[in-house]
Amino acid sequence: MTDQAARTTPEPETGGTGPGHRSVTLNRTSHGEFDVTNARGGTIHIGSGETDDFTPVELLLTAIAGCSAVDVDFITSKRAEPVEFTVTGAGEKAKDAVKGNHMQDLEVTFRLRFPEGPEGDRAREMLPRAIAQSHDRLCTVSRTVQLGTPITMRED
Repeated sequence: MTDQAARTTPEPETGGTGPGHRSVTLNRTSHGEFDVTNARGGTIHIGSGETDDFTPVELLLTAIAGCSAVDVDFITSKRAEPVEFTVTGAGEKAKDAVKGNHMQDLEVTFRLRFPEGPEGDRAREMLPRAIAQSHDRLCTVSRTVQLGTPITMRED
């Protein structure tokens, strides 16, 4: 199979954390609103910000923060179950003549608390390393944004 054929023939859908093809499908429900469905049948409703539905930018922040949250949870909860686990994704939406609309100053903030005792101590000790591992190699979403992966848009 040629490189071009490999890029145009999607692999079977997969789930979980392993490699493989991923996709979502958006169906318009009204002006500026869409139902999004994944390959497993999960759905969310997104909008333009005129309702309380998530906007695409909020979903980008959710994806970045959520991906790292999952990584950090898998690593730290092996040592102790957190008593608080809050992650915030934030950034500034910018517009300029050269770059167009984009997000900048993206930041993920972790607020984790673990119980007192040896297990909690081990989880607290592991937390900075878990965050660094997620940032530097594990989180597919933030790694993709940081690497600046090209996006192809086409008409079917």
